[in-house]
Amino acid sequence: MSNEIQARENLIRKLDEDVVHLKQQLEKRDAIIDSLRRGQAESGATITELRDHIQQIRGSIEVLRKDINTQMTRSSKREEETKDIRERLENVSFKISFIENFIGVGKKAEPAEPADKGKPATPAARETSPKVSKADRDVAYAAAYEIFKEGRYERARQDFQIFLKQFPDSEYSDNAQFWIAESFYFENKFDRAILEYEKVIKNYPDGNKFSHALLKLGISYANLGDKAKARVILQQVIKDFPNTAQARTARTKLTEVK
Repeated sequence: MSNEIQARENLIRKLDEDVVHLKQQLEKRDAIIDSLRRGQAESGATITELRDHIQQIRGSIEVLRKDINTQMTRSSKREEETKDIRERLENVSFKISFIENFIGVGKKAEPAEPADKGKPATPAARETSPKVSKADRDVAYAAAYEIFKEGRYERARQDFQIFLKQFPDSEYSDNAQFWIAESFYFENKFDRAILEYEKVIKNYPDGNKFSHALLKLGISYANLGDKAKARVILQQVIKDFPNTAQARTARTKLTEVK
């Protein structure tokens, strides 16, 4: 009888040990499962983050594609137009001039009374009086240029023509003449544009728009179908202004008019 009891106690002890061992195994398994779950969660978060980044990149690529298509569409109309550093500096100068003009309001000296007071003013006198200042000149040019950038070419052309009458020898005169030519060009009036570009070349040979006008003169002849004149002028641009954006554009255009 005592042997039976001893055997049962041994069996119970063995079972208890097995239970403890099983519990340990279960705890290890649970720890492994938790670790795997955390790893999967982290991996899932990483994958989700990567997917988000990829989606953002795809969106950026789509935006770039649209921008490129837009630029290509615009370039077909304005393939040769470049806004160089000089023009950006001019824009800044114009804004400064506006500020200077407003600051100076009310501080200008009163003009002297004209000697011929009481006499009817002649058309010439009305055109040149009252005398305008440098700030007025800058403001007039800036206003006309803003209208030009808005695409209101006829109105801009009129304002630039008035500017040239008032300031025929100013530092912006060559630019004003160039934008008059450009206004005709963008209206596809290439014959009129040619006449105005030639004025830039003839009247302002040392101006900063000379090479631009020469290039556009050649392109205008090409647009009118006069390939012979276009080639001669474009080759002159390449020769006289090497290593410039105008020369690069001229080379590209030459391949189209051969």
